[in-house]
Amino acid sequence: MKEIKYLFSPIKVGSIEIKNRIAMAPTGSNLASPEGDITPKQIGYYEARARGGVGLMIVEDTTIGPNYIHNTTSLADDRFIPGWKKLTKAVHAYGAKIMPQIFHPAFNAPSARNSGLQPVSASPIPSRMLREIPRELTLDEIKKIIRQFGETAFRAQEAGCDGIQLHCAHMHHLLGSFVTPYYNKRTDPYGGSLEGRWRLPLEIIRHIRSNVGAGFAVLIRISGNEYLPGGRTLDESVYMAPILEEAGADAIHVSGGTSTQTWIGIPPTGSPQASNADAAAAVKRAVHVPVICVGRITTPWAAENVLATGKADMIAMARALIADPDWPNKAAKGDWQDIVPCMGDTQCLVSVATGHTIRCSINASSGQEEEAALVPAENPKTVMVVGGGPAGLEAARVAALRGHRVTLMEKGPKLGGQLLLASFPPMKQEYACAVQYLSTQAYKAGVKVEMNTQVNPDLIAKVQPDVVIIATGGAPLIPEIPGTHGKNVVTAWDVLSGRVFPGPNAVIIGGGKVGCETADYLAHIVDDLQPGANRVTIIEMLDNIVLDDFSPWRSVLIQRLKNKGVKIITLAKVTEILPDGVKYLKDTHEETLRGMNHIVLAMGTQSDHRLIEQLKGSPIPTFVIGDAKEPHTALEAIAEGWKIGKKI
Repeated sequence: MKEIKYLFSPIKVGSIEIKNRIAMAPTGSNLASPEGDITPKQIGYYEARARGGVGLMIVEDTTIGPNYIHNTTSLADDRFIPGWKKLTKAVHAYGAKIMPQIFHPAFNAPSARNSGLQPVSASPIPSRMLREIPRELTLDEIKKIIRQFGETAFRAQEAGCDGIQLHCAHMHHLLGSFVTPYYNKRTDPYGGSLEGRWRLPLEIIRHIRSNVGAGFAVLIRISGNEYLPGGRTLDESVYMAPILEEAGADAIHVSGGTSTQTWIGIPPTGSPQASNADAAAAVKRAVHVPVICVGRITTPWAAENVLATGKADMIAMARALIADPDWPNKAAKGDWQDIVPCMGDTQCLVSVATGHTIRCSINASSGQEEEAALVPAENPKTVMVVGGGPAGLEAARVAALRGHRVTLMEKGPKLGGQLLLASFPPMKQEYACAVQYLSTQAYKAGVKVEMNTQVNPDLIAKVQPDVVIIATGGAPLIPEIPGTHGKNVVTAWDVLSGRVFPGPNAVIIGGGKVGCETADYLAHIVDDLQPGANRVTIIEMLDNIVLDDFSPWRSVLIQRLKNKGVKIITLAKVTEILPDGVKYLKDTHEETLRGMNHIVLAMGTQSDHRLIEQLKGSPIPTFVIGDAKEPHTALEAIAEGWKIGKKI
């Protein structure tokens, strides 16, 4: 392990000294009240990260006006100041600095939430996210918004914050829509030329500075490169950076991409670490103020490397700190194997986008920090956990940490269950890191693990545990289709586990996430071994594929399938499996696909209820979690394991 030299050295941003180079990047949590008030859950969420060693807390998007979006934090009125004072006090208690990211959501605010009012923006270009056309702001409205930004910054100062960050990145917020030529088509002083498009942020920076004075930090977040035809370029960012500095910006926070390309702005699993480091380096060469780099920085080596190579002065991370609030302290101590790994599945952001409070697939306590403490068991029990998938591993770990005597029994030779299988497709290595973490922590907690052990009632009667936790997972769903049991028929699990190599020609029945990742896995192998011989076909009943995953990974996966030439047939139902292909109905017409080596079933999971049925009537308290209960996501399975481990 290379010595960490730069990450934990102090730095000044304006006149504010920050104890290390780690910032928590702003990410919505939905933990605020519907009106925008700071809540106890929100304080607990940020306090945990401050206690974990973060140097600078950049708090999630905070509105300058009416609470346009449900559960978004606000500083639009003096009545919000007391709540912010409680938050700043909690964060300052651990030596961290705190700054809200202040913004106007513009056409990211749905009219349904905004009292039926039409959303506003730089120009009347439709929002691809909400499919609404915003109204172009008038000059008088722009003047009012400039005042609102200044008043909001002043309230942040009154609440004890150390500065603010202006959100000018990712297009779908007001300032982001003004600075990009993709959305700004104005011909008045706030549009047209490069200088016109940046006029509004510059005026806001100067106005804020006049309101708060020199001792209050003003940061600005930009997309270094929008990576979009018709959007902003890195050259523009490099040109504008010193102008922003001259206007009063104390630091420049470099992100990337746009809200219409979430896989760039929020790089998913398998993406390169520090995706915006080169853009940050280019901006850094143009200014004298600190530059902060964000974008898939999840490991200590990646964070240190950005600083050691001079590409940025600070790093910002969000998802890594959602997964592990203690990331900085563990990194500083060298306890890297104990850092909860961010899988990059972006379920934290999907949960917020779908109206839930923030959640994490591997850290079930995220957003529930007030419940995170593991209380020692009053009466330690002998606990048998059956199944070594994510639900079983988490239940065993938590129960053991509480003082129970825990034995985990796994019928196979490896731990991890479906989470391990999910790591085999290309770009999914971080899922293997999650399995490694869960397994290591279970062992360190004192869990006794017995592999290749099939649990039955006789074994349970012999061991006589006080509690049995059934986490036996599931099995591939086998449909009632003629030919299903033919020798040429395998499951996606068979393929991903290495039990079967289907060869160059395969049909995958099922276009969900598992089926499409299996296609990506097969096409990848075929391209390596037999270039040009790839024939992988997906047949899906619905009108699109990967409809069980709306994270940024979906766009990446679909593009990979297209680039590899995977044939995708939707709105089709397989009616028969042949020795060399399939028959299927498409638009009421029966069609036949032949010349295929294997048919791969990827039609879902069915729960394994065998042990549950065998234990009916048993006097031993029994709990069922994970896929054994019903088919789950990894997030749901680990959350159930966490809850039952705390309960017993």
